[in-house]
Amino acid sequence: MRFIRISSLLLAALAGASAASAQVVVSITVAPPVLPVYVQPAIPAPGYIWTPGYWAYGDDGYYWVPGTWVQPPTVGVLWTPGYWGWNNGVYAWNAGYWGPRIGYYGGINYGYGYVGTGYAGGYWNGGVFSYNRTVNNFGGVTITNTYNKTVINNNVTQVSFNGGTGGTAAKPTPQELAAAKDPHTAPTTLQTQHQTTASTNKALLASVNHGSPAVAATSKPGQFTGQGVVGAKTLGSKAATGNSPAGGNAAGAAAKGTTGTVNTFSAKQATGTPGTGTTSKLTNPGGAGPAGAGLSGGAGPNAVGPKPANIAGPKTATATMAKGAPAKGQKNPVH
Repeated sequence: MRFIRISSLLLAALAGASAASAQVVVSITVAPPVLPVYVQPAIPAPGYIWTPGYWAYGDDGYYWVPGTWVQPPTVGVLWTPGYWGWNNGVYAWNAGYWGPRIGYYGGINYGYGYVGTGYAGGYWNGGVFSYNRTVNNFGGVTITNTYNKTVINNNVTQVSFNGGTGGTAAKPTPQELAAAKDPHTAPTTLQTQHQTTASTNKALLASVNHGSPAVAATSKPGQFTGQGVVGAKTLGSKAATGNSPAGGNAAGAAAKGTTGTVNTFSAKQATGTPGTGTTSKLTNPGGAGPAGAGLSGGAGPNAVGPKPANIAGPKTATATMAKGAPAKGQKNPVH
């Protein structure tokens, strides 16, 4: 993979962002694979927040970074996932971050509360995180701060990038653009180590697992074996939706969510040569959560885990990495 340095102004032009919001961006000429389907593992303890899995890019191509439960760096912050965005012939990675509101993440349906906009999995209330019982898998862990709100998902897709042919067409909302001005915090040390560990696991390469990683999600960052590790679901198998995780006993002995089947998806992921569709801003603008989510709580869209697809490993890509100035008021996330 070839690395070059360009000015923050040029990077901003590439990503459709201002120079002030330019960050470390990986630019690839081959689309990322579709998102795999997996059952959310049980939360390890109260206070953890779910962070969805994603495709990252390394010397050997795309590799899967498993979804995992993470302790936030401070009280009151929520996780905005990173996303791939197509612009001017390349796919650029926009790193995730912590902030007081959920920002823009390209309209990608990562499932389990992250349905393309906002977060329907919970909210902060008086310094304590309250969990939506219909979205989160509590396993045998007793969670006392919960609510029960069914969410509706109209974004049933497994596409993993925004813009271009086959990508999502979501644009930042005014609330998400406003939240871009919030102070942001980079991924925690454990999150960074989690991705680094994933990058060294050859079984997580898309060219090896063909889009169906054996370690799709984990209960804790860096935990890639043993209890709490789940693999991707195959076509035709049953998997939990983001609204009702399999085996999700809410608050220990409280209500148990039902297990649904994988939905049939109409959207198809583009692969190979990038398309010529409309482009979108590739900044990390933050944003308010879905209606009733974020800081005020309540319901957002229904989170449904995306359906897997049998895909070929990524073609050899011409890749560049550009380093720009960190976003104003935001540390430079590592992805």
